[in-house]
Amino acid sequence: MNRRPFDPRLLRRVPAARRDLAVLALLGVLAAGLIVAQATALAAVLATAVDGRLNRPALAGFAVAVLARSALVWAQGTVSARVAATVKAALRADLLGAVGRHGPGWVAGQRAGQLATLAGRGLDALDAYFTGYLPQLVLSVTVPVAVLARVVFADWGSAVIIALTLPLIPVFGALLGWQAQAATERQWRRLSLLGGHFLDMVAGLPTLRAFGRARAQTEVVRRMADGHRVATMKTLRIAFLSALVLELVATLSVALVAVPVGIRLLGGGLALQTALLVLLLTPEAYLPLRAAGSRFHASMEGLTALDEALTISAAPAAPRATEGAATPDGRGEISFESVTVAYERTTALRDVTLTVRPGERIAIIGPSGAGKSTLLGLLLGFITPTSGRVTVDGVDLATADPDAWRRQLAWVPQRAHLFAASLADNIRLGARDTPPDALTTAVRDAALDDVVAGLPDGLETLLGERGHGLSSGQRQRVALARAFLRDAPVVLLDEPTARLDTAAEAVVLDATRRLVAGRTALLVAHRPALLADADRILRIEDGRVTELTPEPTGKVIR
Repeated sequence: MNRRPFDPRLLRRVPAARRDLAVLALLGVLAAGLIVAQATALAAVLATAVDGRLNRPALAGFAVAVLARSALVWAQGTVSARVAATVKAALRADLLGAVGRHGPGWVAGQRAGQLATLAGRGLDALDAYFTGYLPQLVLSVTVPVAVLARVVFADWGSAVIIALTLPLIPVFGALLGWQAQAATERQWRRLSLLGGHFLDMVAGLPTLRAFGRARAQTEVVRRMADGHRVATMKTLRIAFLSALVLELVATLSVALVAVPVGIRLLGGGLALQTALLVLLLTPEAYLPLRAAGSRFHASMEGLTALDEALTISAAPAAPRATEGAATPDGRGEISFESVTVAYERTTALRDVTLTVRPGERIAIIGPSGAGKSTLLGLLLGFITPTSGRVTVDGVDLATADPDAWRRQLAWVPQRAHLFAASLADNIRLGARDTPPDALTTAVRDAALDDVVAGLPDGLETLLGERGHGLSSGQRQRVALARAFLRDAPVVLLDEPTARLDTAAEAVVLDATRRLVAGRTALLVAHRPALLADADRILRIEDGRVTELTPEPTGKVIR
């Protein structure tokens, strides 16, 4: 956790905010000058009023200073709000970019709920930091310096007392801030866990209800929410106590200046205008420090989220190909050369050497967890080999342009993810500029036309999240329609008929046969029907690949 009040990484990661931050600093300097000018003018007005005279120039200067300070406060609020919006938008884009750079393998190791909480509620907490704490932090630097510079020329003795007591506020603020920081980190962890657990619970609610665990999980969420409430109250308790301490220190410091000034004024050792100037400026010297200390606690959650967002978005990803990298030809030969994929707890593939000739249809079988999906993940570029390499038409995928290569792939996963958009937009996911005729052809080839005919708005029907409103078989046919529309030379199918009934399986199989015709295809399969049309059958077990001999019935022999 970064313990500095301002994270310098912010300037490097969000260059668009530099200008507004510079403007905020300039406004802080102007505010300090106006505070001194206002106090000087007011002291002159009051000193002459005691003698029954009105100092009109000083009164006019005071009025102008007050109006200028009001405009300055508005400008500070506007600029700080713009900085907050700029930084939040940039960090959210960076988080999404990090997800895109790292790929599905990295995302699978994160808790989706925690990432969602960070990108939403967490970064929204930066508003309190940029609109409340940061402007006061700037003023806590500029105002005390300006006040000391003015008071030292008016009464150097008071200036010495102010200079000696000013550091007490940041010292006490830092001591209390360390305690508040630890409490805020605990509060943020509890909030992230609560968000992640709640998202997991909502996603798995049908399973929980089927096994009678929904009520128990409700109790778990209630306990987690109560833990977050307790952590929040502890943080607020520290914030209130620190505000009390800072107020007490500031009050005593002002008193140390005010009492000697009053005594010297009564003794005739100090002019009335000078005494008034010192008494007006002294509280202004401590005010920004007190305000910064109290508002720091309100911004702690945002600072914690900022540190986490900067850390996650800066995490190193697998090296990507540079601009101008070679683009493999998907119509060429695919080769796995001594490929090993090892994770922390297991080895998914061990020294796999395999050649896929153009136009071949290869079925991949094996027990669950044997490494079948890992083999497809290597071709998709989602997984990087621990050793060895994968080449397409002689080009190593590790050095190829991943986006250009993926444009030559059609992928039908086990669970096709559909978005909360129209059915047409879901099918056009990989080909946004598809003309209506091509879209209609893809729908027909995927045997999806009867589904479209039964929808209220046809292809423009809006789907719910994850394709709510369609059956599993219909979702798989949407995924096949995507693949048909892609018209790619290489087709990857990861158990497309899994979890389908007999009727849905027959429809998907017919569409799958039309899809792979004339293309290089790798099919992860458990059903015998998928094996019948395969040119070669590979078995993966314990990370090792062996080739089996297909029979016309779809069975295999060694």
